[in-house]
Amino acid sequence: MDIKHWNNNLYISNFALLFTHEIDSAFWKEWELFHLPGGIQGFLIANFILLLIALYGFRKLLEEKNSGHFFSLLLAGGGIFAFIIHSYFILTGHGEFTLPVSLGLLFSTLIVSAVQGYLILKTMLSK
Repeated sequence: MDIKHWNNNLYISNFALLFTHEIDSAFWKEWELFHLPGGIQGFLIANFILLLIALYGFRKLLEEKNSGHFFSLLLAGGGIFAFIIHSYFILTGHGEFTLPVSLGLLFSTLIVSAVQGYLILKTMLSK
């Protein structure tokens, strides 16, 4: 499998991990953890917008547009950020996201995001 296919597969894998995490986030009422306004309503609207942006980015990646590389980096960065911020909350005594599948999603997202970021940067720099 060539690097383009790896990039596409990592994008869709990371997309699935992050949005499964967002489902988990609704369970844990993440808007309260981050003190976000709007409660569940704002959370749903924000996730709808993020979902559209991520899908648009995947379309651009499949079309082999340079903007697809940007969206891939954005998704990978989002995954790394999600791992870091939730690790901070866990380490500071918050009990959210400590169930085995929640932790598995966060660790998997970190790994996939790191590989995705590395490969997309490698792709961008080779042009």
